[in-house]
Amino acid sequence: MIPISFGPQVCGDPAAGGAREWLLPDGLGGYAMGTVSGLRTRRYHGLLVVAGATPASRRLALAALDATLTLPSGATVRLGTHEWASGAVEPRGHELLSGFTLADGLPRWRWRVGDTVVERELAMTHGRPAVAVVHRLVAGGPVGLTLEALCTWRDAHGERTAAGPPPTVEPAADGCVVAGAYRLTGPGVRPAGRWWRGVHHREEAARGLNPGEDLWHAGSFHTTLTAPGDAAQVTAWAGDATALADRPAPPVEVVAAARRRHRAVVAAARPADDLTASLALAADAFVVRTPAGPDVVAGYPWFGAWSRDTMISYEGLFLATGRADAGADLLRSYAATLSEGMLANTADTGAVEYNTVDGTLWFLHAVGRHVAATGDTGLAADLLPGLRAVVGAHLAGTRYGIRADPADGLLTQGADGEALTWMDARVDGVPVTQRRGKPVEVNALWVNALAVVADLAARTRGDAGPAARAHEAAVAGFRRRFPAPHGLLYDVVDGPGGDDPALRPNQLLAWSLPHAPLRPEPEALRRVAGALLTPVGLRSLAPAERGFTGRHRGTGAARDAAYHQGTVWPWLAGPYRDAARRCGLTDDEAPAATAAHLAEWGLGSVSETADGDPPHAATGCPFQAWSVAEALRTLRTG
Repeated sequence: MIPISFGPQVCGDPAAGGAREWLLPDGLGGYAMGTVSGLRTRRYHGLLVVAGATPASRRLALAALDATLTLPSGATVRLGTHEWASGAVEPRGHELLSGFTLADGLPRWRWRVGDTVVERELAMTHGRPAVAVVHRLVAGGPVGLTLEALCTWRDAHGERTAAGPPPTVEPAADGCVVAGAYRLTGPGVRPAGRWWRGVHHREEAARGLNPGEDLWHAGSFHTTLTAPGDAAQVTAWAGDATALADRPAPPVEVVAAARRRHRAVVAAARPADDLTASLALAADAFVVRTPAGPDVVAGYPWFGAWSRDTMISYEGLFLATGRADAGADLLRSYAATLSEGMLANTADTGAVEYNTVDGTLWFLHAVGRHVAATGDTGLAADLLPGLRAVVGAHLAGTRYGIRADPADGLLTQGADGEALTWMDARVDGVPVTQRRGKPVEVNALWVNALAVVADLAARTRGDAGPAARAHEAAVAGFRRRFPAPHGLLYDVVDGPGGDDPALRPNQLLAWSLPHAPLRPEPEALRRVAGALLTPVGLRSLAPAERGFTGRHRGTGAARDAAYHQGTVWPWLAGPYRDAARRCGLTDDEAPAATAAHLAEWGLGSVSETADGDPPHAATGCPFQAWSVAEALRTLRTG
């Protein structure tokens, strides 16, 4: 894998070190997450964040574990780092960091105080909400070590303050139980009980959200590290928190097991090089186990499961990583949500919603890719009746005006106040890019989906009938309607204002899908790349177009207004590379640019979005499923 490490100049700078984030998922939707400098810059940062009934319903538990050294001279040195509402950064333990390394996906910090060097390692216990923290003396000693537990128990999207009651803390063997929800154990426990007021999260302030909270100092752990190799081990876990018998393995064993597991995950993906090895491990973060079976977290730290994201990510997350069996289970589970020919869109809120025009078509694409890659005709036979029903519902018409137009065989869609394509941002409830009519990528997906159903019918000796006939009509309609006089494709035809020639990346799908309706022309693709391609991904709107917004920053409304109006989306590099290969073009800079990005923001991963203007600084979720999946899928194939 690509080594990621930083020295004191990055670690010791709250801006530089605080802008680079690490993530340790637990395989359930929970995680530990923070920054290279140790500064908590988001409300979502903590050592134990616990998933609830869905991956999106998370709660922050253990926010921080601050270390203090007592040197042989009796002097004390605090290694923690916090920012406060006053603007002060105190203590300033980041200034004592000699380095940070992400090795085998596990973060490790080293602090140097004179001839004393102390190291911290973290790991999650895969498959349960449990974090292991190891502090080890590397050089010098003896030193006293105090670890202060800063706790809360709140929704990960909110905050908890001293205006309300503190979390309950019940003493227990080797530690305590907090809020009746999670347990801490470690050496030499001493109870405490006071608020640390005015913690400031600079990233939330930059996003126009409440940046403050208070943390409860629940207690501390104490030990002496006498000689190099001595370690202090602390565990925090949720679940049956009051049962010591449920305690995870010792932290040093958890760290070693996590390292072995990560290496096995990479080996199962059979990567071609260090870059695809790193992407294979990054992909592992998004595949989670829920009570309903395998699922996909769309992005960390704030997204849960979204069906469109899951299906776009499917090939990269499951087929490119050796998870075909789990993928088949996921596809069957999602197929059970089909209603009126539409796939349920989101489980983030716990509610079932049917509000996309393309999510269902991406599902058919995922099924087609699975069967093509595995030859699993059993899955094809099981799902084919439901897929035929999808075709029938779209031909007859379903929710939100989604229907095939008999005049040209193309899908039209739209309803007042709705944004049904992937460009679905709203400001004050009003869609920014409604794209009512016949969007180009939706119809490329429709052509592809009809071909998939016909192919699956042929594989299972069934009747391709309606799908094959609809496919023929849709291909003819697409080739007639979407080519524009300027030599590219319309973004939408038959919209309220007629045909929309805006230069967006959506037309790439008309050239890149397995059953694409058109073959790309090199000159057309060069024009798209010239306006949209960046080192991080593709802009969602060309800079010369009306409404282009080059920065994806500020309040929620400002960010949503820019979301699909020029903001760069890394996942779109996947369709671009597919189209480029088909017409003999190459994207030689892609591997180097992707490798550089892995060390820039969400360490070892690929961000959700980036600014449309140079230098294309990353925005959105630092760790995004479809961004990683499309990079892995396309870069591992050459």
